[in-house]
Amino acid sequence: MKTLIIYYSYTKNTEKIAQKIAELKNYDILKLEPLTDYSTDYQQVVAEEEAKMNSEEIVALKPINVDLKQYDRIILGTPVWWYTMAPVVRSFLHTHNLNDKQVIVFITNGGWLGHTVNDIKKYCEIESYINLPFNGDKIKDAQALSDWINSL
Repeated sequence: MKTLIIYYSYTKNTEKIAQKIAELKNYDILKLEPLTDYSTDYQQVVAEEEAKMNSEEIVALKPINVDLKQYDRIILGTPVWWYTMAPVVRSFLHTHNLNDKQVIVFITNGGWLGHTVNDIKKYCEIESYINLPFNGDKIKDAQALSDWINSL
């Protein structure tokens, strides 16, 4: 089974997990990026994006250079933004049909994943997911992460 890790990361926490999985499992990896970069000012991003979350805005993405047809399994990584997936991940799911893929999700957050799982399920079936709370830039349960990666 050929596996691709697809993720978005603003603060680099989700990226750390994606890169760790890729290194340990030798999976291909794809970083999703908005066409227009978010501000580097975290508080500005919070203020601007919080107002848009209820609209489920679809943001334009930079083109991806991966043929998704080559992959049987997708490991999808998203941070939680206002109790749901990041807009970049929602935009990807809105524009790419993953219904013929086995989808496994990892969700990084500051303590609560909200309705992220149910929101992702609006776009594709999820085989399983793991909730990965962080305290700042440190994962709270490194052993759970290690066990999960080993189970893939």
